[in-house]
Amino acid sequence: FNDPDKPLAVGFRAGAARSFQEDMQAMLENLKTSIAKAFENSEYKQQRDQISNSVRQQMVDLFHKVETKAKEAGFVMQQYPGRVIFVPAEDGEPMPKEAYEKLSLEERKEIEQQSHDLEKQMDEAVKQGQRMEREGSEKIAELDRKIAFDASEEIVGKVKEKYQEVEKLEFYLDALLKDVVDNYRLFVKNPNAQGNPFQQGGQGGGQGDGGGGFPGAFLPQNGGDRFNRYKANLFVTNESEKGAPVIVESNPNFYNLFGKIEYKSSYMNMTTDFTMIKSGALHRANGGYLILHAKDLLMDPLVWNSLKKALKYQEAVIENIGEQYRLIPTKTFRPQAIPLDVKVVLIGTPIFYEVFSSDEDFVKLFKIKVDFDVEMPRNKDNVCQYVSFVSSICEEEKLKAFDRSALAAIIEYGSMLSADQNKLSTRFSDIKDIVLESHAMAKMKEAELVTDGHVKQAIEQRKYRVNKIEEKMKEQIHKNRISIQTEGEEIGQVNGLSVMMLSGYMFGIPSRITAQTYMGKGGVINIERETNMSGSIHTKGVLTLSGYLGGKFAKEKPLSLTAQITFEQNYGGVDGDSASSTELYAVLSSIGRIPLKQNIAVTGSVDQRGMIQPVGGVTQKIEGFFDVCREKGLTGDQGVMIPHQNVENLMLKEEVLEAVEEGRFHIYAVKTIEEGIEILTGLPAGEQDEEGEYPEGSVFAKVKERLEVSHKKLRESRRPLKATENNKEEAEDSDDSQETDKDDQNSDE
Repeated sequence: FNDPDKPLAVGFRAGAARSFQEDMQAMLENLKTSIAKAFENSEYKQQRDQISNSVRQQMVDLFHKVETKAKEAGFVMQQYPGRVIFVPAEDGEPMPKEAYEKLSLEERKEIEQQSHDLEKQMDEAVKQGQRMEREGSEKIAELDRKIAFDASEEIVGKVKEKYQEVEKLEFYLDALLKDVVDNYRLFVKNPNAQGNPFQQGGQGGGQGDGGGGFPGAFLPQNGGDRFNRYKANLFVTNESEKGAPVIVESNPNFYNLFGKIEYKSSYMNMTTDFTMIKSGALHRANGGYLILHAKDLLMDPLVWNSLKKALKYQEAVIENIGEQYRLIPTKTFRPQAIPLDVKVVLIGTPIFYEVFSSDEDFVKLFKIKVDFDVEMPRNKDNVCQYVSFVSSICEEEKLKAFDRSALAAIIEYGSMLSADQNKLSTRFSDIKDIVLESHAMAKMKEAELVTDGHVKQAIEQRKYRVNKIEEKMKEQIHKNRISIQTEGEEIGQVNGLSVMMLSGYMFGIPSRITAQTYMGKGGVINIERETNMSGSIHTKGVLTLSGYLGGKFAKEKPLSLTAQITFEQNYGGVDGDSASSTELYAVLSSIGRIPLKQNIAVTGSVDQRGMIQPVGGVTQKIEGFFDVCREKGLTGDQGVMIPHQNVENLMLKEEVLEAVEEGRFHIYAVKTIEEGIEILTGLPAGEQDEEGEYPEGSVFAKVKERLEVSHKKLRESRRPLKATENNKEEAEDSDDSQETDKDDQNSDE
């Protein structure tokens, strides 16, 4: 009340704020009734009339005394606007002008002096009358305040007693009581009738109102109720919370986060009052937790800077965003800053954590980092949690119930998202989406329950909406515009399996990998690397092949080999080492001139010792090759070869599982290059004996034999060159000796 532009913020225990607001409203209604009745009381009117009549009588006596003196002195009193004059009298009437002019000069001077003295006495009487009016006005005002206080004290006191433990509230209610008493006329039904009789126009006023009407401070600022100042603005309430509030703000713009001061258009002006101050998520989360998405904060730098300031100084300031950028300051509310005790939780991907870490304030304010897993074990408890999650979605969204088969399909979908038979995905937003879409499928078919068929259809529809590029590429393969063989045998050629990620959709596609080997010392050459189309991981995988070949076949003799490897008809770049084993098979085939089966596609990384290592996207790779084989025609001997560690990652669609069970498609899990080359060639890989030789007819025997032949030919091809060089050196030595002899002869002469 002392500073209306700075509303007071008062904190209550949870749930008590609304009760206080209701009590304040009830108190206001009681004040209206009580004060109005008090001023309508006959005893009050009698006391008021007694004071006013007494003052009036004293003033009448005072002016009558001056008038009597004037009559005794032979003068009559005449009133004019703003002044009173005394004129000489003749027979009780004002002396005519002619009679006055007949008087002598001395008589006229004496009359003027007497008139002047009477006017001075009248002026003094007027001043005394004004003092009497002021004293009377003060007495009436004091009486009014006493009546208002007596009518209000008990009502306000009950509220003060009820909330005596609330800090700041006693001070506030005492100030409210004083304000009500000073401005009691707000509560009087006919304030003009109760005006102070000694003030101009008969209209009394409260303290400081300047003589009539309502005080300027009490004019409604938003064209609304003039009693707003005696109400409580419920800024934040946690009455429905059982514990600390947990607020999730999905749209953290400035006003949603930090609150605002609303305005109302009134007579072409924008007006407001403290009841139009609205809270933000930061205030609602005070004393608890505020959860925000890190990405959203980056979209608005002003929000991020304001949040840092609030957390740094531990107070929430309420102001409109325009106040920070206004060229000309305007008068508005400056609400009291609210002490802040909140834990802010930012949710985001690791990349956003790295971005925020570049801000030194972020590290100081957000000290705890929690790295959540995107998957969880597929055990009984977590499966039950999945079922409960689906059930809660159905209840919240009013969806059809899911039967056992549908729930099982949802669980399988969770494992598919995690790419592990023993895991479940914690990407619950994706799970919720598929639940909603499955319900939509069941609703379209007017089914009573959601079944596994609806879930599978929803998954297929989701895939169909985003797999345009996949379908286009498979169409190119089917039309042989992209050459992929699924039958027969070829030397130095094998079908590799790769995955592509487009707009969050991952799919597998076969790639034709070829190798050409010839005599030389160039080693293994990665064509993609030479053309700057190879990623660093793929380059590392290719270099690993040199280590394997050298360790396997060049321990006693140098590796006389140049091998070139490439992904045919690939123009978009290659990365990853999942094709390194595939490339090695192609190189071995090319060296040994051994045909490889084209009906088997391969994926898997390899180390320098020939051990097969796991890769990613194995499910998509298998399904991609299966789709190509199906389009070209399943022969019953087609299949894929994968690392044995990836078996638990398989989450294949039913069509592939049925084909495998019926023997129309095959999946081979291998541990070593030896196992893989035997499957691709139908020949034994071969194991070295004590003399370092491989069994005749084995893959490695043929490779070693070809390398030895290459080494021998390379060595022989260099011999003539060396002989020629030696002859040239001998001839040069002979010429040098002849020149030396000539020099000796010249010196002797």
